[in-house]
Amino acid sequence: MNANEKILSRSSETAELEALAKKHLLMHFTHSQYYREANVPIMARGEGCWVYDSTGNRYLDGLAGLFCVQIGYSHGSEIGAAVQQQMSQLPYFSNWSYAHEPAIRLAAKVASLAPDGLNRVFFTSSGSESNESAIKLARQYHIARGDHAKTKFIARRVSYHGTSYGALSLNGMTNFRKTFEPLMPGVRHVSNTKRYRRPIGETEAQFTEFLLEEIESLIVQEGPDTVAGIFVEPLQNAGGSLTPPAGYADGLRRICDRHGVLLVADEVICGFGRLGAWFGSTRYGFEPDIITFAKGIGSGHVPLGGLIATDTIVNTVLEGPQHMFLHGLTYGGHPAACAAALANLQIMEREGVLENVRNNQDYFRSRLATLLDHPLVGDLRGDGYHYSLELVTDKTKRTWSANIASSDFVSRVLSPALFRAGLLCRAAVDHEGTPLIQMSPPLILSRGEIDWMVETLKSVLEAHGNVN
Repeated sequence: MNANEKILSRSSETAELEALAKKHLLMHFTHSQYYREANVPIMARGEGCWVYDSTGNRYLDGLAGLFCVQIGYSHGSEIGAAVQQQMSQLPYFSNWSYAHEPAIRLAAKVASLAPDGLNRVFFTSSGSESNESAIKLARQYHIARGDHAKTKFIARRVSYHGTSYGALSLNGMTNFRKTFEPLMPGVRHVSNTKRYRRPIGETEAQFTEFLLEEIESLIVQEGPDTVAGIFVEPLQNAGGSLTPPAGYADGLRRICDRHGVLLVADEVICGFGRLGAWFGSTRYGFEPDIITFAKGIGSGHVPLGGLIATDTIVNTVLEGPQHMFLHGLTYGGHPAACAAALANLQIMEREGVLENVRNNQDYFRSRLATLLDHPLVGDLRGDGYHYSLELVTDKTKRTWSANIASSDFVSRVLSPALFRAGLLCRAAVDHEGTPLIQMSPPLILSRGEIDWMVETLKSVLEAHGNVN
């Protein structure tokens, strides 16, 4: 088969796959236009930080798949070998009153990486399942202590904690919640840590005081005897890379201790190196009672998640009326998934992946900061390998007011332009109506690739930034 025949064959196969996808595959969070007139991108292979579609086009994966492919796309064979070896020995067994070596080894490894005091690991298959498990563990902990009225949870506005019933109830993104309401009762939401658009002249200390007073006043209003826990992401993903102000983590811990409220750190995205530390809680000084995780523990190569809890919480539950954690999942702690995660963590340590983030994070931010000179770029925020640009048409008012609506600009102009330029990152509209560009690449991203990403963003903004 000559070169032209190979191209035609690949084109024909791509057309067939696209037709099958539109007919049979219900894609996640995918607009109906993709099932009609729009093309469906079909990814075929990956290498390093880059992926290739079925027609041979190359893209820099600026979102690490979905905030999860920490080690990039070149270690699949090594992780696959670990999975194959485990499958040849024990392809499946549950953790329902049984244990197996991969789950035991991985639980011990995760506990060794977690902040001090978090020693007990429960495995799930996803971030949503992890947060569901944390809700149930918190509820059962309070019941075991005799605090039966502690059923309410607090989360932050615009936060994202998953799509299952309890996790969706925690979400502060009303556009995801409202279609499925009523959801789990007793969830309240407080302000997130976004400083952009806060009053001019407000100091960081004043902002921290405002946030903490709001949380404590809500607990008091609801009744401390009714509040079970508060869920926070150390760095909040939704809303655009929202970092905590100084004093927030310590103050939140004191409030939780004062009122007997459990602090749950949702590290589904922050965990396993995204911020240059194994956990975002360590990066910012949070002292959670429970950490939930997924994504990066296996670099997205396998479905795996879980939670890490203190001995106090777990022992209280095990010594309570039921003498067990009343929760279980068929695939939680799957032996092949645990083997893959162990291999992934070994690769991360061997390749110095966290060191790469720490060595390059300041450079990454400084290069992105050059985009603040563009008329549309109003704010840059984030840490480690997780950053967001907020776009505005009026930098003084920090708002979007243009001939084209922000949603149309994102869907019809910005997203297609980024894709054509070969950069996969998230373009979305903030809850306050302004466009966001979000970058959270594989943790192996080099300085040369950072330069390419920033120059590509610059060229896209220059070519499509005239919106008035």
